[in-house]
Amino acid sequence: MAEAETAETRNGPLDLRAWIRLLECAKIIEKRLRRNFEEQFDTTLPRFDVLATLGRSHEGMRMGELSRALLVSNGNVTAVVRQLQEEGLVASAPAPDDRRSAIVSLTAAGRHRFEELARAHHGWVREALAEFPPDKQKALLRLLTELKTSLV
Repeated sequence: MAEAETAETRNGPLDLRAWIRLLECAKIIEKRLRRNFEEQFDTTLPRFDVLATLGRSHEGMRMGELSRALLVSNGNVTAVVRQLQEEGLVASAPAPDDRRSAIVSLTAAGRHRFEELARAHHGWVREALAEFPPDKQKALLRLLTELKTSLV
């Protein structure tokens, strides 16, 4: 039996091993982010994700657009948006072309909160990758960009 076949039999197919390793790395960092948001800001990663997505859209977004951008269901987004509305961080207004549809956007307080959370988020990601040299980060980014291009 060839050496490569032995390794694949023992460790599993290369594509599955690569996929699992990618998920493991993402989950480790995500777990740290979730914990840090909870402990330091009494908030959640999904709430940050909504604020971040709305922060990139200066005109606001329809709820359906927001759901698609976050890759989650409308129900999940609706619950988070309601919480953020209650805190005065987002506002919702009827869409001018369809009164049944709502446009959600950050309030001034929401933009300020997002900027505060984004600074912390960036610091945590920088900290998580601190032991992984910049040249390897560049190579990883290039490879992940190629992977994403091959998927779409």
